[in-house]
Amino acid sequence: MNVLVKKLLLTCRKLPLFIENKFDKFFLSPDVPASKRISHQKWPGYLSEICNKPGMRILEIGSREVTGASFARKQFSKAHYTGFDYYAGKNVDVVGNVHKLSSYFQGKEKFDLVYSYACFEHFAMPWIVASEIAKVLKIGGIVFIETHFSFSSHERPWHFFQFSDMALKVLFSPALGFECIEAGMSNPIIGRFSALADPYLKNKPVGGLYCHSEYLGKKVKEVQDFDWRNVDFAEVVGGTTYPEAK
Repeated sequence: MNVLVKKLLLTCRKLPLFIENKFDKFFLSPDVPASKRISHQKWPGYLSEICNKPGMRILEIGSREVTGASFARKQFSKAHYTGFDYYAGKNVDVVGNVHKLSSYFQGKEKFDLVYSYACFEHFAMPWIVASEIAKVLKIGGIVFIETHFSFSSHERPWHFFQFSDMALKVLFSPALGFECIEAGMSNPIIGRFSALADPYLKNKPVGGLYCHSEYLGKKVKEVQDFDWRNVDFAEVVGGTTYPEAK
């Protein structure tokens, strides 16, 4: 086999990957904001930078080591870190039901940072969890949530929801006393319908898929006797409207 043929074969092997990468951008959605400070690989360093300080109280929801070792205590070595989870295990200080989060910290100082990642999709009633987080967070305190917008089914039967950036902004809206600092998505996915889909959908490309959705917000006020049934709808959706049919 001569050198020219070898180069041709090598080029052909790389061509599909080249074509795929070249056109990846066409699968993005222009109206979906990309997370910047709090994208999937940046948020741990960002939270550590702003909250790993003496006297600050940190609460991680879903702290148990499940898929690997936790580095949270190292990241917040100067602060007071508390790990909360439904099950006892490594890196768990308080065991409990997140839907009753505030009941485990009654009479204690509130937190400067409450954060959770890869957990909100497993909460049966995330709107209740959001209101419980508000109860244990100081005014001026930070909340950070990372969860999934598009991802494989996992940890069933407790895989309940997928979230867009807008969904997280609704959960932590001004109605609950929060100001959004940043919300977006990261890690785009390229997809298509499989050959097992309905005939009209077979092999059709699917755009606008993102693995992670992130929300960073600040609690700016205390809302007494909060009740989701009494929330002003326009305030929750940020004054946006559903797109009209074209």
